[in-house]
Amino acid sequence: MKRILLSISLIFAVFAVFGQTTAYKTMKDIPYYSVQERSQNEYIDQRCKLDIYYPENEKNFLTLVWFHGGGLTGGSKHIPDELKEKGFCVVAVNYRLSPRAGCPAYLEDAAAAVAWVFNHIAEYGGNSERIVLSGHSAGAYLSGMLGLDKSWLQKHEIDAKRIAALFLLSAQTITHFTIRKERGLPELQALIDEYAPLYHVCADAPPVYLMTGDREKELLGRYEENAYLWRMMQLAGHKHTKLYEFDGYGHDMLAPAFPLMIKILREQTRYTAN
Repeated sequence: MKRILLSISLIFAVFAVFGQTTAYKTMKDIPYYSVQERSQNEYIDQRCKLDIYYPENEKNFLTLVWFHGGGLTGGSKHIPDELKEKGFCVVAVNYRLSPRAGCPAYLEDAAAAVAWVFNHIAEYGGNSERIVLSGHSAGAYLSGMLGLDKSWLQKHEIDAKRIAALFLLSAQTITHFTIRKERGLPELQALIDEYAPLYHVCADAPPVYLMTGDREKELLGRYEENAYLWRMMQLAGHKHTKLYEFDGYGHDMLAPAFPLMIKILREQTRYTAN
């Protein structure tokens, strides 16, 4: 009997040491605009909220701000399953959509949300110097604009150079086609103005990781847009812009992108997964 009890005790001791896992908590629908701003704009009050998924009882964790895709006309905030239980926090953001809100409303919202994260993530245990921006398609466009055009975050007294990295998954790098449509331009008429990440190439941006699908399968020259941004960032003197192309994948290239992004986070941003 003593031997059996001892064996059971050892089993529980081993489980206590090796079986522990990090618990995660989700806080939903947190407004990122002030009460006054929400009271003055019904659509802001309705739409401009974020969800936080974070490891409980952890400190100094990395936070990835995730902007959903949808062409700036659709989509909704969500925490991708592939990014869950990886040892870092994910903040999913809703922003106003066209045509109900036109340019630059969605950029203003993205900046307000990121500023909120910088100002509040420490309350959840995160480190405001370890904030990464990412998203897919239109969401990647928003992340790219905030990281390269420093004026959006400057309005909130946040230096964009504090961003730890940009992971742009199949981003529009010229002026977004929805913005062109709002101006009455054809979908295939290229435009590079102040609403294009390409317009803001610079040497002092955070590390930039550009990921696209196969150039023959991507959406409307999306690979070539990213390749041009990669080249221009090099010419501008930026030392850390990387370009990845996933053969065989089209615009929906998240399956190979997520594992690579997590791998890079581990290696390059002092993040260690549990």
